[in-house]
Amino acid sequence: MQETTANRVAANATSSFTEHLRRERPDLMPYGQAPFHQLPGAGQAAQPAAPLQAPHGTTIVAMSYAGGVLMAGDRRATMGNVIASRHIEKVFPADQYSVLGIAGTAGIALDITRLFQVELEHYEKIEGTLLSLDGKANRLGAMVRGNLPMAMQGLAVVPLFAGFDRPAGFGRLFSYDVTGGRYEEQEHHAVGSGSMFARGALKKLWRPGLSEQEAVAVAVEALYDAADDDSATGGPDPIRQLWPVIYVVNRSGAVRVPEGELAAVAGRVVEARAVAQREA
Repeated sequence: MQETTANRVAANATSSFTEHLRRERPDLMPYGQAPFHQLPGAGQAAQPAAPLQAPHGTTIVAMSYAGGVLMAGDRRATMGNVIASRHIEKVFPADQYSVLGIAGTAGIALDITRLFQVELEHYEKIEGTLLSLDGKANRLGAMVRGNLPMAMQGLAVVPLFAGFDRPAGFGRLFSYDVTGGRYEEQEHHAVGSGSMFARGALKKLWRPGLSEQEAVAVAVEALYDAADDDSATGGPDPIRQLWPVIYVVNRSGAVRVPEGELAAVAGRVVEARAVAQREA
């Protein structure tokens, strides 16, 4: 009996859009092709080359608070010693109850973010339910692992993932390494070039039971400290009206903190430090 198109589609059906794309169109994967300078010419073997100069996104911070989790990112992307962008956004909603922050090679990271968003939406449409928070974290780890060959060439992507675990009733944080290793973090975490300075601020300012407004203030303080000591991290910019991108995720879902609120918080941080006449 001749196999019908419907039968072929049913046989290949999967709840993972990434798996489907890898099988049908691997060239469309974010890490599906080698950089153009490594592609061999006629009769030539691929040759290793120096890493591409590409914009990199930097510092992301995340923390738990009473009722959920928060994630924040600065707005600067760098390319070597050059500021490539002052307007880049590095924190995105993955779905209704989770958010994703990116650090590393900006172009690949943004493609992985978009693919991850489609992956979660595809699963929900196929299965008729949301993927569990652990399932989301695991699938993101698999995507990061798929980028390992590019990471070995200097084009690494290191995300930070956070979401509200509805069955458990609290927020959770996950960090990753370049091999796709997934690690659940407690209380707070930071990634990117300014993470060392941001973590120092978080250790001093974070406490259990923070309110949402207090958590936003702590995130702004942590990014301010990171920008103060890391040239690749951009601090609040009142001249250009640029503020960090901050999302809170709780039982009601993921919500972006309005820029007007962030401007007020950043203003209070700058004013307090000016009054204290702080040098460092």
